[in-house]
Amino acid sequence: MQRMVHRGGARAVIAGGFAVVAVTLVLLLAPLVATPARGGTGQDAEPIRVTTTVGMIGDLARNIGGDRVEVVSLMGPGVDPHLYRPSAGDVGRLEEADIIFYGGLELEGRMTDTFVRVARTGKPTVAVAEGIPVELLRQPPEFEGRYDPHIWFDVTLWMEAVRTVNAQLAALEPGSAGAFQANTDAYLAELEALNGYVQEQIARIPEGQRVLITAHDAFGYFGDRYGLEVLGLQGVSTAAEVSANDIQALADLIAERRIPAVFVESSVPPATVEALQGAVRSRGFEVANGGTLFSDAMGEAGTPEGTYLGMVRHNVDTIVAALAAGAAPASPAAGG
Repeated sequence: MQRMVHRGGARAVIAGGFAVVAVTLVLLLAPLVATPARGGTGQDAEPIRVTTTVGMIGDLARNIGGDRVEVVSLMGPGVDPHLYRPSAGDVGRLEEADIIFYGGLELEGRMTDTFVRVARTGKPTVAVAEGIPVELLRQPPEFEGRYDPHIWFDVTLWMEAVRTVNAQLAALEPGSAGAFQANTDAYLAELEALNGYVQEQIARIPEGQRVLITAHDAFGYFGDRYGLEVLGLQGVSTAAEVSANDIQALADLIAERRIPAVFVESSVPPATVEALQGAVRSRGFEVANGGTLFSDAMGEAGTPEGTYLGMVRHNVDTIVAALAAGAAPASPAAGG
């Protein structure tokens, strides 16, 4: 299916972004500085202190590291990584970590310089997107040669991030490599089941209604992998500004094509989507709020949406419920 993506406001992405992304890509493509491996692996050994940025990466590290890791994520539920500014406490958590995992590809735009400084000390500082072949990455036209960082929306790409984290933890603590690999194999099986679940559920939406409209263009990989047309009010980064023309143009499209629902995101204020609904209403058509999707942040800890598996299932179930009018209730989620 051909994708049409509205990105009128994305030309205003992050001032000075060229310099920032140049450094980011250097970190992605250059080999990591060699770091002495840890020796202890028993129950009495200190766990590996892992610091991550977004919750999806923290959840990944916990699944792979098991009881050999102690994970701290800097960005909690509802936090927008594109606009996040590290606090003094965050810098301290980075300094105390044995290893740092972050998204890369300019996901954490304002923190990039911090990662550069930490990496220069020799501490393992790993962008989880680094193991993904460049040809599999999205390169939105308005993003000026840079790559879309929202790789977790294609479950098969997230599986590559799993392998990257596994390899880095095993290099840091070789004595636990067998345990890390066993955890990796089990988690990859869950992700295979999740990928099948997403495909099965999206297929329930009539082809003409497979249009996903959200606050910003975070779901491009999702659309490419699972066959939806994706339109976002903002560009790949929420630092892009939305103009009145952007809203009016998308309102015209929604009214003309009778798209049944639009979606808000947990980490993006709903004002622009609400303005879009008002613009559509003025054209004599009512577009529903299809619900809240998790894009750049997971849900609260202890809830199903507070895990990657649960977050993806929530998004899929919400999208299908809003777009597949008259469809049968979703089958039980795969992957546990």
